[in-house]
Amino acid sequence: MKYQYFISAFGMYINYFLLGMVNIILASNMSSLTTQLDTDATGISYLIAAIGIGRLITYSIAGSLSDKYGRKPLIIVSSIAMVVFLVGIPFSPSYEIAIILALFAGISNSAMDAGTYPALTEMFPKSASSASVMIKGFVSLGATFLPFIILFLSDNNLFYGISFLVPAVIYIVNMIFLFFAIPKTQLEQSKKDDHSQVSQFLTEPEFWKEGLALIIIGFTSTALLTVSQIWLPSYGQEVAGMTASNSVQLLSYYSIGSLISVLLLTILLKKIVKPVTVILLYPVITLIAVIVILSVHIPLVLSITCFFLGFSTAGILQLAISMMTQFFWKKKGTVTGFVSTASSIASVVLPVATGLIAKNGDMEHIFIFDSIVAFIGIIAAAFLYYRYHKLTKPQVRNQHA
Repeated sequence: MKYQYFISAFGMYINYFLLGMVNIILASNMSSLTTQLDTDATGISYLIAAIGIGRLITYSIAGSLSDKYGRKPLIIVSSIAMVVFLVGIPFSPSYEIAIILALFAGISNSAMDAGTYPALTEMFPKSASSASVMIKGFVSLGATFLPFIILFLSDNNLFYGISFLVPAVIYIVNMIFLFFAIPKTQLEQSKKDDHSQVSQFLTEPEFWKEGLALIIIGFTSTALLTVSQIWLPSYGQEVAGMTASNSVQLLSYYSIGSLISVLLLTILLKKIVKPVTVILLYPVITLIAVIVILSVHIPLVLSITCFFLGFSTAGILQLAISMMTQFFWKKKGTVTGFVSTASSIASVVLPVATGLIAKNGDMEHIFIFDSIVAFIGIIAAAFLYYRYHKLTKPQVRNQHA
């Protein structure tokens, strides 16, 4: 059975590798899409926002369905919805239809999260946090891989839609694989694992304490990541005086930091470091990095700082979801939906809010705002850290959370 769990997990990670492509596929094909859909860059940004809206309106529903009908149906449905988006966009005859297709991508994302995160927690209860953080690693790999496909298509004058159709085909193949790979006995095993989890707490965790703190962390972690990915290149140009090409490289340093962080956490979380410690430490590093960015406008320093920004914003959302499912194990899918909804709100609100700041002020004001978000994340994480150690029995404090 353990071998089958590993096989199932591999298929789930492939879904997130493909999701990493989907996350940047519209922006990466912006020139082709603006021509096809008769719109401009702003129109494509609204199309991207529609994906976030699709996630936002379905996360809570998907979480409840996951608890009621199981993880497997949600994971299969997510693949079907994503294939509709990927096949539909390159052949969409109008902008309005493209908006509807973008909603399908958001629905797919919420179903994928609601099915996968609880499933990984149930299959690997002793290393749930490491298993969840690996999701971020595969998303980053997918986002790194897609530009090479697009570059190949462009250099050879091939149809841009192939960059959509390739992941669509892989989604279909992987869906069939997961249909047979995910074990039917998963729920029975998870009940045994859940019983052992209860003994870790002196009293039952309270949703309006631990749960609310994790929801806030779900929002702030995504907010910090979103601000960095959108505004670092512009900040490099306008404040540090970098060229356009050099400023874009800041995102490469950011991504490298993110990947290294995920790999490191996968190792450390198994025996050495508790997730609750990482959730507190990482936003502190982020705040320090943002302060350096605001204080020192030297390109080399900015490049190094971007690495640490990527390092410290990676995996926090996944750890927050993992801890949420361990605190409130009776409703894993539902509570996953709560944290993911907060994350989705951040992904929709932050681009708009920071855009307004940029319009009415200078670029530095965005990162001052970012530092405030980081501080709020630290407060929520400090409270969670306190509550976790108050709830955990002395004899299991040295165990992995």
